[in-house]
Amino acid sequence: MADEIRFYRASEKPYGAFSNLYRREIEFEGEAFATSEHAYQAGKARKPAVRKWLMQAPSPALLAMAAHGLYYWDVAPGWSQTKFDRMRRVLAAKFTQHPDLQELLLSTANATLIEAATVDNEVNRLWGEVNGVGQNMLGNMLMDLRSELRRPSGKMDAWLNLVAAE
Repeated sequence: MADEIRFYRASEKPYGAFSNLYRREIEFEGEAFATSEHAYQAGKARKPAVRKWLMQAPSPALLAMAAHGLYYWDVAPGWSQTKFDRMRRVLAAKFTQHPDLQELLLSTANATLIEAATVDNEVNRLWGEVNGVGQNMLGNMLMDLRSELRRPSGKMDAWLNLVAAE
């Protein structure tokens, strides 16, 4: 097993499934979303009309671009404090609702998971790395989730409750 697994494009086999742009429907907060990116970004919009507009984007990549370009008055209050908790819960939903994705995540053993973006910008350096520089929040959250999925049955619910309370 590799010490590092780098992923970025949703179409890359096999680890493109770690991308939030990977096309796999999830249920989150009682609603069905086309991708984990949709579920995540649905929490960003302050107004229902903006949320609806975002959800109608023709692709997950365009949804992400549109959401990153929102004016501050269109962003939900406190988003900068709540976005990481939301992403953790979205990832937990994605990888617990799809056994094949959970198996893929667990198959990475103890490898460091890195979202290796190619375009250098603030968002890519927050959620991943660009040329080895960045916080790799998505990779770190996936590794945390992988650890939690290895716990004995029933521990995942406790972890989700803790994440939701953050």
